[in-house]
Amino acid sequence: MSMHIPFDNSFARLPGAFFTRQGPEPVRAPRLIAFNEDLARVMGIAPGEVEEMARVFAGNDLPAGADPLAQLYAGHQFGHYNPQLGDGRAVLLGEVVGADGVRRDIQLKGSGRTPYSRAGDGRAWLGPVLREYVVSEAMHALGIPTTRALAAVETGETVLRERPLPGAVLTRVAASHLRVGSFQVFAARGDLGSLGRLTDYAIARHYPQAEGPMGLLTAVRDAQVRLVASWMAVGFIHGVMNTDNCAISGETIDYGPCAFMEAYHPNTVYSSIDQFGRYAYSAQPDIVVWNLAQLATALIQQCEDKEAAVEEATAIVHAMPAMLEAEWLARFRTKLGLTSAREGDGALIAGLLQRMAEGQADFTNTFRALGDPSARDHFLDPAAYDGWEADWRARAEGEPDPLGVIAAVNPAFIPRNHRIEQMIAAAVEGDYAPFHRLNAVLARPFDDQPGAEDLRRLPSEGEMVRATFCGT
Repeated sequence: MSMHIPFDNSFARLPGAFFTRQGPEPVRAPRLIAFNEDLARVMGIAPGEVEEMARVFAGNDLPAGADPLAQLYAGHQFGHYNPQLGDGRAVLLGEVVGADGVRRDIQLKGSGRTPYSRAGDGRAWLGPVLREYVVSEAMHALGIPTTRALAAVETGETVLRERPLPGAVLTRVAASHLRVGSFQVFAARGDLGSLGRLTDYAIARHYPQAEGPMGLLTAVRDAQVRLVASWMAVGFIHGVMNTDNCAISGETIDYGPCAFMEAYHPNTVYSSIDQFGRYAYSAQPDIVVWNLAQLATALIQQCEDKEAAVEEATAIVHAMPAMLEAEWLARFRTKLGLTSAREGDGALIAGLLQRMAEGQADFTNTFRALGDPSARDHFLDPAAYDGWEADWRARAEGEPDPLGVIAAVNPAFIPRNHRIEQMIAAAVEGDYAPFHRLNAVLARPFDDQPGAEDLRRLPSEGEMVRATFCGT
């Protein structure tokens, strides 16, 4: 095998309580769709021939050093606790320490049934694989912590969902796949030995400066504050913020019914399974606090002095809303091109957002256009924007380069929902040109790219995407 992956598998050396050793199920006719050469280079992976990579990333051939397994975890799904979930359609091939010194997981997603599959087939169809590839790489280009896509492969097999669909496998790369639910499962079982071992492992891998369970809780809190504030700043809606989809590394994980908001409204929901808006755009800061509280509840179980641990954990969690508000304010202040902090900035931001909601202004294009005469054209009533712009210009006086800051932090390009759907529809018919074009443009989201203006255009009425689906 000419392909080389320098595995160094630490999670597989943990006791068997944390996983089930499980290999991927081979597929009939693997065909490579995409391989992320830039990411592979950072990870020290030497690519092989195209056919060889297709077999490896489909799960047909195991590279030397791989130690495949399916991880165990639990989780709250839409507020209801499920005592055992786990990798039902994924296997962790192993880990790599890259040229940058960062340890990363390599996971095959859609690689077949595992002991945690329940009634599922363990497979993925092409649409969600391409969606996660495009959106996760776009998030990386936006500077948002995220899992990444190393490869996508057609399987040559059919997956049955609402109808027969082409199958595919995604190779996902993550700082780790440890989730809040990874801790919940052992706390709920009263397996304090495994809970302590997992806590020590998580600290050593992600937050070596942290001390003990409460140190880990504090570090996860701080990472999640930065993550969710970054989502809010680009109008990203995760769609399914269950505790099993909350990575302790602070990365965005599991791009199921995710979407980028178009016309701004704080209560925007796209996910077809979020019928009551639990994970709406504006609810995300509150939900991440709720998720942290579930992690705190799990971590406390291993502490000898429960009363002191409860008091300390309560203080850590209760500090989170103010931290989120401060981080949100800092990010939205820069979206207005402001680099200094002044009293009244919050009201200025709120005034714009209110006008955007009332005027059905596109979130991404409006912020990108601030300071340009075209900004008012994004509002149903341009005069509503004009009054706010006068206040903004007065506030921006004396700022070093407000227009430069606006262009640097407000993307011109995001993965627009209708473009994602069009890309998937084309790929199902065998046309991957829209997929490759989206990846190329979204790799430079802050650049004005001649010839790509159509990817900034709002959807027509017939192109509107009103619901997104997880695809499982």
